[in-house]
Order: sequence, then structure tokens, then C-alpha cells
Amino acid sequence: MWRFSWPALVLLGVLVLALTLYGLAMAGHFPRQARPAALRTGLGPAIFWSTALAAVLSGIAAARAAAILLPWPHIVIATGCAMLAAPLLLQPLPDGFIDGRAALLVFSGLAAALAFAFTRLAA
Repeated sequence: MWRFSWPALVLLGVLVLALTLYGLAMAGHFPRQARPAALRTGLGPAIFWSTALAAVLSGIAAARAAAILLPWPHIVIATGCAMLAAPLLLQPLPDGFIDGRAALLVFSGLAAALAFAFTRLAA
């Protein structure tokens, strides 16, 4: 049975927003030749793939918690609004931030922190 709460709905929306921003930032790094040198050498590949793993695990945890906490219509509306808002919020950010390591680290870290908080609500 769902235990609907507004904080859970808002948290889900912000979490999906962070994951969508991460996905958009990461999409700019494909193919491999399009990545800046900082992501092709040294610790770059480790940062690239570890943030991807963190984002995927955060998404899985969020989906599980959302299924426990919220009715499906609320989930669809909250995630849809977040996904539609993400490109508009990413556009004004500086290219240096989005094209480098910073965006990947910030957005995946934010998603992981929000997923942890969201799963605590479902526990």
C-alpha cells in the first residue's frame, strides 16, 4: 500500500532531474573521441565509468523506493516534468562545467545523495 507524501514526490522529482542532467552531460562525451583529454587519460576513464555506475545504481534505488512510496500516476507526472525541465536548466550552465569532469561528478553525486535520502523514506 502506498504511503503518499509530498516530500517523497518532490524528492523523486529532484532526483530524476539530477539523473537527467547527468545523462545529458554524459551524452556529450560520446563517441570517445569527443571527450576532453581529462576524461580520456589518467583518472578520467575511472571517473567517467564510476559516475555512470553511481547514476545507474541511484536510478535503480529510486525506482524501487518510488514503487513503494507513490502511486504510478504521481510517479509518471513527477518524472516527466523533471525530464522536460532538465534541458532548460542545463542550457545556461557554462560549457566548461558541462564538458569536463565537474558536471559528471556533481550530478552523479547529487543523484546518489538524493537516492540515499529517498530510500530512507521507503524504509
